[in-house]
Amino acid sequence: MRLSTKGRYAVMAMTDLARHGAEGEAVNLAAIAGRQELSLAYLEQLFARLRRADLVKSARGPGGGYRLARPAGETFVGDIVKAVDEPLSAVRCGGDAHQGCMASGERCLTHGLWDALGRQIEDFLAGVSLQDVVERRFDAPAASVAA
Repeated sequence: MRLSTKGRYAVMAMTDLARHGAEGEAVNLAAIAGRQELSLAYLEQLFARLRRADLVKSARGPGGGYRLARPAGETFVGDIVKAVDEPLSAVRCGGDAHQGCMASGERCLTHGLWDALGRQIEDFLAGVSLQDVVERRFDAPAASVAA
């Protein structure tokens, strides 16, 4: 299973927004791009998708930028990943219920295993909020000491 840069960058940027957009202040994408060392042009594309999914709100003009559409504790990583069209399927065939990954159209012997793994990952990310990530609830003990 591999999560591409689209999903990872969207989560990184949204976590940055949750951390630096305290008290409803708008955060501009250039600031996020600089702090997270991400491409501004790429973030603009991702935030257009996040806005369409009602995960962020944009503010124009001086002091403009983006705000979370709802509190960080109510914004879930799974929703962010889905909003940028990131597939979470671990099966080779893409999870098509009617056609398997084998040339004959049958499912491989491990299809059920990878399908179950994909569902576990989706369930996990659906239960992790931006607030959980901001508060580093998932960091290893050594990483939290260094922070």
